Amino acid sequence: MMARESAALVALLRLGRSPWRRYAELVDNAGSAVSALQQELAHRDGQTSLLPEDPEPVIARASAEIERWRADGITLVTVLDHDYPQNLRAVHDRPPLIFVAGRLERSDERSVAVVGARSASRDGLNRAGEIADHLVRRGYAVASGLATGIDTAAHLATLGAGGRTLAVIGTGLTHSYPPQNAALQRRIASECAVISQFWPDSPPSRQSFPMRNAVMSGLTLGTVLVEASPTSGARIQARRALAHGRPVFLIESLLSQSWARELTAQPGTHVVSSPEQITSALERLNSSDALVR
Repeated sequence: MMARESAALVALLRLGRSPWRRYAELVDNAGSAVSALQQELAHRDGQTSLLPEDPEPVIARASAEIERWRADGITLVTVLDHDYPQNLRAVHDRPPLIFVAGRLERSDERSVAVVGARSASRDGLNRAGEIADHLVRRGYAVASGLATGIDTAAHLATLGAGGRTLAVIGTGLTHSYPPQNAALQRRIASECAVISQFWPDSPPSRQSFPMRNAVMSGLTLGTVLVEASPTSGARIQARRALAHGRPVFLIESLLSQSWARELTAQPGTHVVSSPEQITSALERLNSSDALVR
C-alpha cells in the first residue's frame, strides 16, 4: 500500500501544476497521495471531467521509475513515510519527498548545519573543522551543502572525527556539483547520507541552491555561519532558519559586515566565539523540546 502511495505522489508531482509545497500539505493532511492524484487528474487543464482519467497507468509508470532509482542506490522518502525526517516535517515549506543516497538514521534529528563561503580563508576552514569536530564529540550530526570551502571542511572534519555528516545538495543525486567533490559525495553516500529534494537527474540551477538551503535548515536543529560574504548563499539559509524558528549562530568575526550586524537584531540569532557556546545554547534551547516533538 505504501509503495502505491509513493508512486502516486511521484505521479502527482510529475503531472501537477501547483507548487510542490501545496502538494506536500495536501498529501500530508489527507494521508493519501492516490486520492490527491485522482483529484488532479479530474481537474486537468482547468476543467472538471465527469469521467476522470484512470490513475493506474500513471501510477504504474511512477512505480517503474522508483524501481530504477532503487537500482541506482537511490531511496525515495515521502511525507507519508514514517522515516521522513521529523525536523523537516515540522517546517511549513517541507518538500513532499526527498531522495537519499546512503541511509538516514534516527540520530540525524540531532544535527546542526555548518555552512559558509566557497572562497573561504584558511582561518575560516580551520574554524569550520573545529566546530564540526566539537559537534561530533557532543553527539551531533553535521549537515552541510557539499560546496567547496566551508562546507567541504565541515564534511571532512566530521568524517575524520568518526561522526555522521549529511550532505544536502542542490542537484539531483546523479549529479555532482562541484565536480571536484564527486569523490567526497560518493564517500558520504557510502558512510552516511546525501540528500536531495530534486529529481535524481536534475542539474544545478540558480533556483536549486536556495531551495537546498531551506531544506538543510528544516533538517537541522540550528545553523552555524562560519564565514560568509554579503552575496553568500549561507545568508539565505540563515533567513530560512530564523523563519523556521531554528537558531542561527554567527561566528563573532562576521560582525565586521553590516548584514551580519543587522541579523543580530533578529530573535534567534546568537553571536558566538567558541564551539562550546554553540552546543551550550542548543542544549539549553532543546531542554524543553522546543523544536521537535
